Amino acid sequence: MNLSDWKENIKFEREEKDGFFKLHSQSPLSFDDRQKFKGLNYYPPDSDYRFEIELREHDQKEILIIEDTQGNEREFLRWGEFEFKINNITCKLQAYKSSPEEERLFIPFKDETSGKETYGAGRYLDLDDKNHQTRRGYWILDFNRAYNPWCAYSDQYACPFVAPENWLKVAIRAGEKNYSI
Repeated sequence: MNLSDWKENIKFEREEKDGFFKLHSQSPLSFDDRQKFKGLNYYPPDSDYRFEIELREHDQKEILIIEDTQGNEREFLRWGEFEFKINNITCKLQAYKSSPEEERLFIPFKDETSGKETYGAGRYLDLDDKNHQTRRGYWILDFNRAYNPWCAYSDQYACPFVAPENWLKVAIRAGEKNYSI
């Protein structure tokens, strides 16, 4: 996919999400907030935050207990690790699964924008092999698709916190920003 098509896909996905948040009955926004909603805030698409990389799958899938925003504990399997560079700084992120059968990889992360430009508790990426893997078997880790968990919009949702092992010491100026009406 060329750069122009990639940017158009990002734009389309964001418009679809805005429509869902504004109009859908299952939107995480309250009815009153939906009436005032003008769209989510995003960084402009930036291909420097898109990587096609290998997932180094862990031989031993250790269980990690992560607390959520409502005080519950959730179990995740540490499935593998992504390694990439941003501004010449090597970064590593753990990818998790809820069970060995799950096809989706869950990558929660915090970065230097968290609590300033982006949601303080961190953002998420979800990857599945159908949509986020190349023909050569590399994963597409695209921070332009990073999103806020639904607890950023309502305290009715319980969202896992980001484990310290996924706190990046760089700014990821891609994806969704802080939400405001």
